[in-house]
Amino acid sequence: MKEIFVIIVSAILVNNFVLARFLGICPFLGVSQKLDSAIGMSVAVTFVMLMATAATWPINNLILLPDYGYLQTVVFILVIAALVQLVEIVLKKYVPALYRALGVYLPLITTNCAVLGVTILNIDEGYSFPQAMVNAFGVGIGFLVAMVLFCGVRTRMASGAKHIPKSFADIPITLVAASIVALAFMGFGGII
Repeated sequence: MKEIFVIIVSAILVNNFVLARFLGICPFLGVSQKLDSAIGMSVAVTFVMLMATAATWPINNLILLPDYGYLQTVVFILVIAALVQLVEIVLKKYVPALYRALGVYLPLITTNCAVLGVTILNIDEGYSFPQAMVNAFGVGIGFLVAMVLFCGVRTRMASGAKHIPKSFADIPITLVAASIVALAFMGFGGII
């Protein structure tokens, strides 16, 4: 139980994929303007991470190893692409408002390096299947935490936009704010 707790706390706070490992920055910057879109994207990414882990861990350990390990990245990307297509179809049919709100960022989950990163990290860390699933869930929750926190920061910045110098408007101030939030997360580095 202690090991599971360490994995989940590490995935959420210490090794947060967005704020400590800098993976998944595209949706982090692109969809974090509105809270409902940020939460919807985070739920979709978490779902894809869990399903990708559930599919890739057995494929890697039962089929690819030991002879075909060099195919790992290609196979993982194909599995992730298929899962993203599934999520896209389901959202389009059952939650069209979220589908429209996520826009181009939904298909970009396929190329979201956080999703591929969690599947490869699970293999590289030597996690068992339950540990890999816990890690994928923790990474997804960490993604959600980063998205919600940054959504709050961006909302606050938008309310005080008149005080931001013109040269820092839009992208520059967003990147500065993201770096400050990332620095704040570095404080969790000594926990585990």
